[in-house]
Amino acid sequence: MEFDFDAVNEEDSPFPEVRASVSNIDDPEMPAMTLRMWLIGLVLCMTASAMNLFFNFRQPAPSVSPLVLLLVCYPMGKFFAFVLPITTYRLPRYLGSFEFSLNPGPWNIKEHVLVYIMANVAISAPYAINAIVVTQLNYGVQVDYWFSVLLVVATQLTGFGLAGICRRFLVWPASMVWPQNLVTCTLLNTLHAEDDEEAGSITRYRYFLLVLGGAFFFYFIPGYLFSALSVFSWMCWILPDNIPVNQLFGVESGLGMTIVTFDWSQISWIGSPLMFPWWAEVHIFFGFVLFFWIITPILYYTNTWDLAYFPLNDSNPYDRYGNVYNVSAVLDASNRFNLTAYENYSPLYLPATYAMTYMLAFALSTCVLVHTILYHGRSLLNGLKKIRVEQDDIHAKLMRNYPEVPDWWYLVCFFSFFLLMVVVVEVWHTSVPVWALMLSVALPTLYVLPSGFIYAMTGQGITLNLLAQIIPGTLMAGDPVANMIFKAYSVQTLSEATSFVQDLKLGHYIKVPPRATFLVQFVGTLLASFIQIGVKQWMFNNIPDICTPQQPSLLTCPHNQVYYTASAVWGIIGPTRQFGKGTLYYPELYAIIVGAFLPVPFWLWQRRYPNSWVRFVSTPVVLNGVSYIPPAAGINYSAWFAVGFVFQYLIRKRNFAWWSKFNYVTSAALDSGTVLSLIIIFFTLDFPKGGLYINWWGNTVYTKTADWNRLPLKVIPSSGIPLD
Repeated sequence: MEFDFDAVNEEDSPFPEVRASVSNIDDPEMPAMTLRMWLIGLVLCMTASAMNLFFNFRQPAPSVSPLVLLLVCYPMGKFFAFVLPITTYRLPRYLGSFEFSLNPGPWNIKEHVLVYIMANVAISAPYAINAIVVTQLNYGVQVDYWFSVLLVVATQLTGFGLAGICRRFLVWPASMVWPQNLVTCTLLNTLHAEDDEEAGSITRYRYFLLVLGGAFFFYFIPGYLFSALSVFSWMCWILPDNIPVNQLFGVESGLGMTIVTFDWSQISWIGSPLMFPWWAEVHIFFGFVLFFWIITPILYYTNTWDLAYFPLNDSNPYDRYGNVYNVSAVLDASNRFNLTAYENYSPLYLPATYAMTYMLAFALSTCVLVHTILYHGRSLLNGLKKIRVEQDDIHAKLMRNYPEVPDWWYLVCFFSFFLLMVVVVEVWHTSVPVWALMLSVALPTLYVLPSGFIYAMTGQGITLNLLAQIIPGTLMAGDPVANMIFKAYSVQTLSEATSFVQDLKLGHYIKVPPRATFLVQFVGTLLASFIQIGVKQWMFNNIPDICTPQQPSLLTCPHNQVYYTASAVWGIIGPTRQFGKGTLYYPELYAIIVGAFLPVPFWLWQRRYPNSWVRFVSTPVVLNGVSYIPPAAGINYSAWFAVGFVFQYLIRKRNFAWWSKFNYVTSAALDSGTVLSLIIIFFTLDFPKGGLYINWWGNTVYTKTADWNRLPLKVIPSSGIPLD
């Protein structure tokens, strides 16, 4: 289908954030699926996936983010364009007479974004690796290479098939903005655009380099030389032993009421505040203030549920003696639940923020479904009838130049990898019944659209961690391995589906042929799975004492320990003993009912008064926005909102021209500079020979506070918390 580009050139997205970062023109003749793209993309993707898998077992550990690869592949692409011959080659007739060139022209934005898309999902450590390692080390069940790799492939790529079915709801409509993609688009356009410097102004590329350099060198101060600027709990330094002050104003384990930190990695811990829409930031911070600055302290200081005997904010469960819960104390020799040992030891207690997070997760599980039906029900029905959900914007119109991926391609992927998962659990006798596997994949299928709507509009997705532990813990009680596999499949399918959809939207913005996006996503994720399991096998065969606290290279496997604890708590102790009738936390279950009714009054009000401010209220965003606590601390929200207020409200309102040109460039530059600086610090100062540290007041003052040491308000009696 042909377009008059002169006629559509003035047409643009109805959303100013998209207009500021996404180009409204396209060159359909620009090559994308080039040999150099495949070479650069696969080399970087496989290398980064192997590195991230290695560092997944280390504490502390850096990670190679897709943003770093986006920067690294740019000079590589330029170099290939400079040195490779421009000759066009033709294959023999019996091979199809296909023509190709090693160098089809300058390194372009479509090749660049395909490398990024290839890496975006594939390079992170697969979630199922936790289930594999815990099964092997903690439960003594030996697993081979093919079980591991097929489990990872199935959990990674079932979500790929699910993502493609959601395109008409989450990719094609203009209202599905996907804020993270705006930062990536801005960086890509900054690197590839040839904008001229106006008088008294500066190009976006030069501005990007200046901010990146500033962020790179500045991070050495809070990240190494003066780390107290990162953990800037100045009130706690003055009153280090005052527990309420440390809990309310602390940075490490407190609620962050001091607001100030000079560490961009702290500010952007839940995502760059320059990326989120202002309305979403208001929702998230309102939820944070309501639930964690008001309700949580009330519950804590009134000692509801014995919360005051434990740290205010912590991600560890505790026993009645104030120690981190010893899961092995309630297991028998065959790693099965021992009721007598449990009754002689202790119930499991949750810190205040952990208990609040569970209560919000219960409410969110029903709230998001009801909200989706009320606010998006008509769009869902239209999409199922293949009626256009929204009018096409300029980006959707330009994408008509390219053949779309048929739905059946994605359906084949979905059912094929589900059947592969069935083969895995049956052939290797994992004790997971097929009906449980069907339930496991039904959860992400049910939640992919509600999660996608929230992710696309706010930049934060929904996790199934809670439901994916409670359901198998109830239906397959006492079987921790089955619980882990159920959880890994369910959680990873939803996570991968939303990530794949996000990349589909990125390809939509950059005008990449959809079939090219499909292919690089599939190939990159598939090959990375084999590489990562190979690295895991090598590490566990060749590195002594891996996953032990005394491991010399600090390969202590912190994520696997958390996963093991969760598998024992939910798979062995079980949700009935934790939240069942008569238990300490039983009242939290009422949040399920509250969550179901929460969106209704706002929906009825906005229907009665369509111009009221209530039409902007999104209850799932309020509940879901604070889901990073714990392990996030209060400072990750308060400082985040303060910076967001400056950029997304003040600057956007008072100088929209500057905001349109530089806001997302600033975000990309701060992220890139900080990540590069963190990696350099790690490999040159922290990692070699046990690390080189500067021991002075600025690096130790915050470690002598109740905030850093996570001290509770009340002291537990020597006989433990009394049991009712």
